[in-house]
Amino acid sequence: MSTIVTYNDVPMPEFMYGTAWKKDQTTRLVELAVDSGFIAIDTANQLIHYQEELVGEALLSLARRGVKRESLFLQTKFTSVSGQDHRTPYDQSADLPTQVQQSFESSLKHLHTDYLDSYVLHGPYSRWGLSQSDWDVWVAMEAYYRAGTTKMIGISNVQADQLRELCEKASVKPMVVQNRCYAVMGWDKEVRDICKTHGIIYQGFSLLTANQDVLRDPQVWDIAKRLEANPLQVIFRFAIQLGMLPLTGTTNEQHMKDDLAILEKFELSTDDVQKIESIAI
Repeated sequence: MSTIVTYNDVPMPEFMYGTAWKKDQTTRLVELAVDSGFIAIDTANQLIHYQEELVGEALLSLARRGVKRESLFLQTKFTSVSGQDHRTPYDQSADLPTQVQQSFESSLKHLHTDYLDSYVLHGPYSRWGLSQSDWDVWVAMEAYYRAGTTKMIGISNVQADQLRELCEKASVKPMVVQNRCYAVMGWDKEVRDICKTHGIIYQGFSLLTANQDVLRDPQVWDIAKRLEANPLQVIFRFAIQLGMLPLTGTTNEQHMKDDLAILEKFELSTDDVQKIESIAI
């Protein structure tokens, strides 16, 4: 799989497999994804939505079959108390740097590794602006980046004003942003533009589930028919040509292979891209 490069010259595969909501099927599906050709895996230390420890079980199984740790790109997240249930991977009463430390060390243990490729703040502490809590967590994450224990740091579920402030004021600006991407919001254009300005990789998730109307649009079906593809492939290819790194969470083996096939199978024309961009506007 070809790669894209962050502003700090770290390569990242251009398609990622997401492990949210996989529950007790996580281990099997991560193995299936890697066997299908995915080499980038996204998870989080958050038991409500992820089973990070079961991702680690898949990595152990893959290692026994000869898949080396360094051949995979592992990304996980620090999730604040508000995004957790009672099963927090850290002491809720501890200060925020300690919470980050405990969560980070727990993630390394879960994933059976001594480093991460990417460590992401799962979301700011408030919807608008950055609070002192955000800065306390970010500074703690910067320390792991400087120590080389993670090759990059990033932020998820972030608004444009928050990202702009983080880029302007942080000692280490994010290398990745991961957002849910809605067509009706211009495919998150404002955030994507900030990422482009700063050389940050934009990771788009829920590209299919958040855009069902686009998937059903006759124009998308016409493009798919012309290219001998399916509408799902068209949307993922569109995302890549907009400059996104898409995530897929499919549980279907054929869909995994179909998703990866877009990297080599076809390209959309400029007219195709413009049509899809304008569908929900």
